[in-house]
Amino acid sequence: MRQGLTDIEEMFKLLDQSPEIEDKPTAKPLEVSGPVIRFNDVKFHYDPDREILKGVSFEVPAGKTVAIVGPTGAGKSTISRLLYRFYDVTEGSITIDGQDLRDVTQNSLRATIGMVPQDTVLFNDSIGYNVEYGRPGASQEEIHDAAKMAQVGEFIESLPKGYDTPVGERGLKLSGGEKQRVAIARTILKGPSILILDEATSALDTKTERDIQSALDAVSANRTTVVIAHRLSTVIKADEILVLRDGHIAERGRHDELLAKDGLYAQMWNRQREATEAEEQLLRTANDPDGFVKRGMPAAE
Repeated sequence: MRQGLTDIEEMFKLLDQSPEIEDKPTAKPLEVSGPVIRFNDVKFHYDPDREILKGVSFEVPAGKTVAIVGPTGAGKSTISRLLYRFYDVTEGSITIDGQDLRDVTQNSLRATIGMVPQDTVLFNDSIGYNVEYGRPGASQEEIHDAAKMAQVGEFIESLPKGYDTPVGERGLKLSGGEKQRVAIARTILKGPSILILDEATSALDTKTERDIQSALDAVSANRTTVVIAHRLSTVIKADEILVLRDGHIAERGRHDELLAKDGLYAQMWNRQREATEAEEQLLRTANDPDGFVKRGMPAAE
């Protein structure tokens, strides 16, 4: 009993803490017309002794897709956290349609942005509820349309309880690909002007990633989109790819242009392609009981 009380006490202590990021008294709702996103010489650190972004500048034109890739620790996910305003920049500025994020209300900013993260959060409720969470009060027809666009509608309708099917704690009753499709449906229902795909497929196997890529392409169509990616196969159609290294933009361009440069992007692409080919070879071998015999290996007695 005491443990339960301690947990509740800790929860209330957390609720009593002041947020790190607060709206200015003069903050106004974000007004979106494009929207166009601009990072202007952005510098940022969590720890003053270790700068994460060291003067990053780029633009995401209205309705276009810009992908951000790079080695682990390059600062990719920090960009999505700054855009969602979990933190404020140390120097420089981030604007949407010319409005500095520090000058607009957080509620209006986050209402404008839809995010599909790597680790999808599902509530211990029905599939329908988890889709509707994108826009509470949406009609059943709108929920079903969003699910179909996310290529999960047919699967849901095949279940005995349909949209009333419980997903379990954190969605444990669904596979990784099914959970991501529900997250995509939720984002489609929200109808955001800006979309962030933050490592949205990195937790999935290669085949599942390919299966849901068309759903991601559908939700990002005609939306101002920022893709944070580890797997380069998911960004080859981006209007521009930024390659981050040590907090700087080391390379930028379209997929074919970056391959032609034979630099960091090309090195990353070749390594991932070799890894994917090796993974697919292992799967073929696992599905072929005579595979070792065909390769000249003696069969088990």
